[in-house]
Amino acid sequence: MVIKSPILFLLLIGSCWMNTSFKTIDAEWKLKKFGDGVAVYNRDLDYTSIKELKAVTQIHTSISSIIALLNDRETYPEWVYRCGKSMLVKKISDSEGIYYQSVLAPWPVDNRDFVVDVKVVQDSKTKVVTQFSNNLPNFFPLVSNHVRITEFKASWTFTPLKNGMVNCEYELLVNPGGNVPAFLVNMAAIDGPYETTTNLRNRVMDKKYQKASFSFIHETN
Repeated sequence: MVIKSPILFLLLIGSCWMNTSFKTIDAEWKLKKFGDGVAVYNRDLDYTSIKELKAVTQIHTSISSIIALLNDRETYPEWVYRCGKSMLVKKISDSEGIYYQSVLAPWPVDNRDFVVDVKVVQDSKTKVVTQFSNNLPNFFPLVSNHVRITEFKASWTFTPLKNGMVNCEYELLVNPGGNVPAFLVNMAAIDGPYETTTNLRNRVMDKKYQKASFSFIHETN
């Protein structure tokens, strides 16, 4: 069976968060798409043919409001690109938890899913907040008609700027698994991070997120 490129758009989404120490051949990011205040880049890695992605935007909001939105997992199907289901599997602390998420795929291709241990940390000096996780593909039972993603790296980094602005950087590397050529993954890899980041910019303005605060996050403004 030949898998057409739309499936790749479904797998490269903006929803989870992981290790940022990616070793690269060429450290320079190449701009691939820009619009509505969101820029998407990619670059090569030395251990895979799949390109790493980065989405960048700036939002006039608090870091706590963004973390509140990212922690609201049950709403992910409403704004995260092609998210079918998102739920908490185990709460470890206020700043860490294990989550399951599925990715919708067009018939007849099986949906994908992944499990990650998500943790939020803040640098005490710079006040930069990073939301990252460890991939835990075997922590949650396999789901019927789903292919478990075992190669997934992503992270959100939030840097406070002047005048209440926050610089947001989302890095992503996904191997969807199955018989999908890397060049097709790279061709189709831009829209997911772009859509998710654009939706985040709009949705974070909801009052319930704007009022959020956390004991483990200290705002600069």
